[in-house]
Amino acid sequence: MLSLTRRFRSSKVPNTTADFWFLKILTTAMGESTSDFFVHRFSPVLAVLAGGAVFSVALYAQLRAPRYLVTTYWFAVVMVSVFGTMCADAVHVGLGVPYVVSAACFALALAAIFVTWRAFESTLSIHSITTTRRELFYWATVTATFALGTAAGDMTAYTLNLGFFSSAVWFSVLLALPALYFALTHNNAIASFWFAYVLTRPVGASFADWFGVSTLRGGLDWGPGNVAMALTLLIVINVALLARRASSQMRNTVIRL
Repeated sequence: MLSLTRRFRSSKVPNTTADFWFLKILTTAMGESTSDFFVHRFSPVLAVLAGGAVFSVALYAQLRAPRYLVTTYWFAVVMVSVFGTMCADAVHVGLGVPYVVSAACFALALAAIFVTWRAFESTLSIHSITTTRRELFYWATVTATFALGTAAGDMTAYTLNLGFFSSAVWFSVLLALPALYFALTHNNAIASFWFAYVLTRPVGASFADWFGVSTLRGGLDWGPGNVAMALTLLIVINVALLARRASSQMRNTVIRL
């Protein structure tokens, strides 16, 4: 049983280093290609149900963790990416909702989460994720950003006919704007973070689609399964390195004490 008032000594979200952003983009790309592979290879209903089950296990493990744990946190992010992509695609493919409409609805849902989170906790900072209730707001926001990013990326690629590569470049330019703004002004750090966080999704997903889809659809035709396996390997290597570094830092801290 989870207690919403359970407190932690430090934030259960990693600092926004270069490693964080690199892994974030990798997970967004991996989620896109993995979802495409399973949904098109197996029954879409079974794929979504299986993805939802694993997502629930990953999120529960993260919520139960007593502190930020590298492997637990990034496993949850990966499953949010995979399951969030499946859900966003199901809205369009299964229900026939246009990408413009789904993107607008996900944007409104994200705004509602932000407003509610701010009303209850008075801050949207990831450095303040020190209670279970705040962590639930955080993961609701993350899930909404993945769904919004998926719909936005597909909207530019299909509805606006930009294609996957052009969409990836366009969103990459937009992604650089909050970083440049904060570097120049050092203002609005929280808004800049979440703006960039949303945009990492269409960046990673557009590049993943470009690598995976057929040449007839404007891609390189590597296949979503191959792209998913390559990205998964990169994620595992980087998470292992981060976990090893965190373990070494903790061990050095204990020795100094």
